Parts: sequence; structure tokens; C-alpha cells
Amino acid sequence: MIFLRYESFRGYLKSYPVTSVLIALNILMYIGQMASGGMNTGTLTSRFLFFQSPLDPYGLEEPWRYVTSMFVHGGLQHLLFNMFALLVFAPPLERLLGSVRYLILYLLSGVAGNLIGAVIVTGTQLSLGASGAIYGVYGAYLFIALLRKGMMDKSSEQTVYIILLFGVVYSVINVGVDLWAHVGGAIGGFLLYGLMDKRERYRKDRYRR
Repeated sequence: MIFLRYESFRGYLKSYPVTSVLIALNILMYIGQMASGGMNTGTLTSRFLFFQSPLDPYGLEEPWRYVTSMFVHGGLQHLLFNMFALLVFAPPLERLLGSVRYLILYLLSGVAGNLIGAVIVTGTQLSLGASGAIYGVYGAYLFIALLRKGMMDKSSEQTVYIILLFGVVYSVINVGVDLWAHVGGAIGGFLLYGLMDKRERYRKDRYRR
């Protein structure tokens, strides 16, 4: 099972620096949210999440919000749930891809989730939280489970399927959960990992010639 963690705290920080920094940034952002007034208008939350112009529903004039909204959470439970998922499930992918490619996949998956959510559910704000990016991690694992047999043990494959199934069901039955941000993130992670995998295989084939 690749998702079981046996490292010490120091070993975890050393082995998975990007995941560690992402968790720290999310926690620090949440502390900043609470210190500045929580979810109220005009606070740190609104500056990172809400589009400021009612004439710009997709945030084309404020594209940075597609990234900053990933670090804003709607409450302590929301934060803890996402950080637990990041803590447990992201490290194997960081080790597999390396820090730079993993960070690219994580951020672009989150952006993909926000884009799909913004297009399907238009409004004055983006989906909040790291869920879209985390579903991008799940999407990468889904690619491996379906198309790269042998890279992942059976119990880990089953865990990926269960997580995604649970995520879809949970997103459907809970009105406050942004289903499309999750779906978009998962699709983004699946496709991005596929592109990275194809490029890596092409590079190895050229090296062998």
C-alpha cells in the first residue's frame, strides 16, 4: 500500500518538501482568514476568492484568483479534511514525479477545477479550497491504475477507486460541495499526468537509441 506513511516528521519534510510547504501555506492562510474576519466581505478571504467586478463573472481580469482560491477554506473542518488528504495521498506522487512536475500538476489541476466550475456554475466567486488540486492528484493515480498496470499494487488501486467514488457521491448529496471543481481537477490531473508520462517515455526511448 503506497499510501501508508512510515516516515518521521523530519523525514517527511525532507522527502516531500512541496507537499509540506503546501500544507503549511494552507494552514497559514486559514490563520490569516480567521485573524482578518473569517468569510466576511472585505477580508483576506474575499480578496483571494471573490471577483471584484460584477461585469467580469469569469475573472478574466483577475486570473490570479484561480490559484489563490485554492488556499482559502470555508472552515476548520474543510481545512483539516483537505490537509489530511494532502498529507496522506500526495507524497507518493511527489516522489514519482519529482517536486517541480508534481507542483505543476497540483496547481494546474486546481486551476482546471476552478475553470470548469466557473463555466458550469457562473457567479462572483470561485470554488474555495484545495479540493480541486487534490482531486488532480487522485486523477493522476487513476491514470496509473487504469493505464499503467504494475506501477501500483492492487490495494492502492482499490483505494483510488473508493476515494473517487466516495468523492463523487459526497459531492452530489451535499449541496455546498462544488462537484464540478472536483470533476475538473480530476480530469486535469488525469490528462496532465498522461502528458508527463508520455513525455518521459519518449525521452527514455530516445536515450536508448
